[in-house]
Amino acid sequence: MPKPWWDPEVHARKKPFLESRGKIRRRLEDWFVAEGFTLVECGALQASPGNETHLHGFATGFVEDNGKRQTLYLHTSPEFASKKLLAAGEAKIADFARVYRNREKGPLHAPEFTMLEWYEAGAGLSMATAQATIIVCQAAMAVGADCLVWRDRTCNPFLLADFVSVSEAFERYCDARLEDLLGDRGAMAGLARRHGLNPKADDSWSDLFSALLVTRIEPHLGTDVLTILHRYPICEAALAKPCDDDPRYAERFELYACGVELANGFEELTDPVEQRARFEADMALKQKIYGERYPIDEDFLAALAKMPPASGVAMGFDRLVMLATGASHVHDVLWTPFPA
Repeated sequence: MPKPWWDPEVHARKKPFLESRGKIRRRLEDWFVAEGFTLVECGALQASPGNETHLHGFATGFVEDNGKRQTLYLHTSPEFASKKLLAAGEAKIADFARVYRNREKGPLHAPEFTMLEWYEAGAGLSMATAQATIIVCQAAMAVGADCLVWRDRTCNPFLLADFVSVSEAFERYCDARLEDLLGDRGAMAGLARRHGLNPKADDSWSDLFSALLVTRIEPHLGTDVLTILHRYPICEAALAKPCDDDPRYAERFELYACGVELANGFEELTDPVEQRARFEADMALKQKIYGERYPIDEDFLAALAKMPPASGVAMGFDRLVMLATGASHVHDVLWTPFPA
């Protein structure tokens, strides 16, 4: 039986990682302030936890003095609230947010964790990717690390990052043209079978895309230098703006180091009509797969109509600390990990 996290011996082993966590956070806070960002604290209780198909929230209840009850959710990201702040007039904001995701637990996942999320009005994807790579370097420098480490893999964050489109990644690691697979569930299932996967009858195109990405592509990313995986199919970017040259793809990127996803960024969609349509489609699919759906935050859609063009990035702060310190499990860098 493993010892609990509060056992003095266990805590003593973790203490260097936890002290490094504090050093990294202080350095990143200083960097954001120096770059003109306002550090904000978005509330965790929201009308909706998010409206992506495979994102699972925690529900709770608010009881007013008169006994009237209202269902609320712990946010899975500060994204909705942050965009409302952009609509209110904030231009550059960052939040070290405690966020909550159900059905997530493992060496790289915890149901409660810290998401470092930042937004900049008027910024495009090139600015967002540059900021993400700088932040990774700042984290490494905060603890005197010359490379990031995860298990048997290393990554030098100080070298020029490798930009790879999702289409290029499918050609390189799956020997397939993504353009020929778009929207074709049968073709994607055939590709999955050729790569040793066993598609289920109810797997959607997105399920198969994700399975190939996780098992056949991600392990190769960020193994020497940081990888910026960009230009995702639009169906895999629920809140991102379509690419101007081809609306089948989205202005979305993910940042990888040591085969681990560290960050997810967008040029933000600001069309409330299109956003509503995407949310409704995702919630219909969620109902079909999981037998549940979350409400749409109408206040968010109203704010979206007033929000300026912007880029936003969500970075897993705990994962960043893990890779900068060489920790092997996300629990090693959490002060009080789940289960308590």
